[in-house]
Amino acid sequence: MKRPYRGMSEAELEIQYNARATVPDFDAEMRAYRALSDQAYADLMVLKDIPYGPTTDERLDLFPTANSSSPLLVFIHGGYWRALSRRESAFMAKPFVANGVAVAVIEYTLAPAASLTEIVAQCRRATATLIENASDHPYDQNRIFLAGSSAGAHLAAMSLRPEINGALLASGLYDLDPLRFCAPNEWLSLTEDTARENSPIHHRSPTSVPLIFTWGETETAEFKRQSQAYAEKISNAGGMTTQFEVPNRNHFNVITDLADDQSRLFRETLKMIQNAWSGASRGTRTPDLVLTKDLLYQLSY
Repeated sequence: MKRPYRGMSEAELEIQYNARATVPDFDAEMRAYRALSDQAYADLMVLKDIPYGPTTDERLDLFPTANSSSPLLVFIHGGYWRALSRRESAFMAKPFVANGVAVAVIEYTLAPAASLTEIVAQCRRATATLIENASDHPYDQNRIFLAGSSAGAHLAAMSLRPEINGALLASGLYDLDPLRFCAPNEWLSLTEDTARENSPIHHRSPTSVPLIFTWGETETAEFKRQSQAYAEKISNAGGMTTQFEVPNRNHFNVITDLADDQSRLFRETLKMIQNAWSGASRGTRTPDLVLTKDLLYQLSY
């Protein structure tokens, strides 16, 4: 009997793609996301509920710096496309804002209320809105970077476009075909065609911007292979990639290293942002506004 994917049975695929089973306390990992994000919402100025599309879910929150010409890091949350929200996804905002990088966190409709194709379209719409409507907000439209974890890394990869200057992709899924044979397809309902259409590895490789691929030491072999295979494809096409495994980190807490300005993940991401432009901008926007705390407060409400 032919096995469904890379010689693995459905039972083996269930084990490989069950991220929750790789940690002793999944709820504790989610509480950490929320606690760190709550600190960001409490301590930083935030422009809330910025619409980027027609549905009520198509909203984002923006954490600006004090300089309207700062670069912007756009974070897309994971949750296997069916869980979490922007409210748990701002854990990296404080150290990046402190280092002169604005942060945006994106909301999207969760599966199965939306198909994966619809979710991808929403994230692409959010990215386009942040690029095209930047004059309405305090950041430099010519210095926008994407980041995502797990399903969010997949969505960030699917949202890459020429105006994006780089991306951090953590513990992502870039070939969705194996998901057709295990639990995630209960909420994704992928067919062979829709799995391929929504798999970054089957799209033209992005080669014009730096990409960081990372994953935790204790992740399954398949999650690690997904990152390595996609990074290898991009490298072979002439793209710029950085790959590294983070010791003593799992599928969920590897991304919270972004909240630690001493971690390798934070430093590599900040270096990507700084090196991509070295302080220069090819656009025409000028830093004509320095935001005061009072003005930010007015913009937030």
